Amino acid sequence: MTDLPSNSGWKSWLRDRWHGGDLAPVISLLVLLAIFTGLVGPRDFLTLGTASLVLEQGAVLAIVSVGLTFVLLTGEIDLAVGRIALLSACVCGVLFQLPFFAGTAGESQMSNISLLIVLAIPFLVALLVGWLSGVLTVTSRLPSFIITLAMMFVCQGMAKYLTKSKQFQLPSLLKSLGNDSLLVRDLSIPYSALLAVAVMLVGHVVLQYTRFGRYVYMTGGNREAARLAGVRTPLIVVACLVISGWTAALGGLVNAGRMGSITLDQNADLLLEAVACVVLGGTSLFGGEGSMPRTLIGVLTFTVLNVGLMLAKIDWIPDFDFLRDFVKGVVLLIALFINGRIARGRG
Repeated sequence: MTDLPSNSGWKSWLRDRWHGGDLAPVISLLVLLAIFTGLVGPRDFLTLGTASLVLEQGAVLAIVSVGLTFVLLTGEIDLAVGRIALLSACVCGVLFQLPFFAGTAGESQMSNISLLIVLAIPFLVALLVGWLSGVLTVTSRLPSFIITLAMMFVCQGMAKYLTKSKQFQLPSLLKSLGNDSLLVRDLSIPYSALLAVAVMLVGHVVLQYTRFGRYVYMTGGNREAARLAGVRTPLIVVACLVISGWTAALGGLVNAGRMGSITLDQNADLLLEAVACVVLGGTSLFGGEGSMPRTLIGVLTFTVLNVGLMLAKIDWIPDFDFLRDFVKGVVLLIALFINGRIARGRG
């Protein structure tokens, strides 16, 4: 049994276990909840309906943010996640409507093997894109920012070429995953949120309890020291970009199922929103610091902000609907600034 610290040791004990990097995102979330409770009203905002809305809107962001967390922990960035999500959904839609799969009339005669192929190939495409991004990054020694920026245009172009800007249908399985929910008493829990929780749990276990997870932190914390310690840092970077591609594909398919069809304007803001979620949670853009619980708090903070602005009605500001994006940007700037100041002030 672990001995509790003495009274004189409580301060250092708390400082070792709870520091600004952990507390700042939680404080930001609580402040947002308090603000929107006051603006919207507790009976309209603090409801099970609002909770279901937060879970529904945050599910895809949470899934994509898992892979992005791995990449940011290594000190890299993946700017292609939004376009990988789009390309994966487009590949699925195009395959689904091919005559030898479901055909243009739907999936009435679609076999389980055909469905498996239609769902598996988009993931293989995403894994290939992530692998190429990683290999080009470590072999060219160019910043991942540049490589994944180019890969973003590659994925966008392929998605446009495959679809010819047409709308495509999806398997009903994805539509159910994106829209159906599990009713627990009066709380509606979307299946997509349950999937997001499962993905985040796997990510947390990998980062905290496996050798690979330790290597990810070492690579981002001090790449040269990690290399001298025997860590194959290029392989870690490639693996994290592959993971990011896989979660982007999963998020893209879930989001397409939620929308009910495939269009080229889907996932337009997914990259920026996912980066905002991860950084709001306290993961460092320079690598080596962050975790899945922090990312979860970041996703909740960003989603609460979205839902709160959607529900808020501020009559004393003319045409407030046109100011929602402006207000969102200002609130994000303030939250990020406060998070940075609190985290920097830890002792």
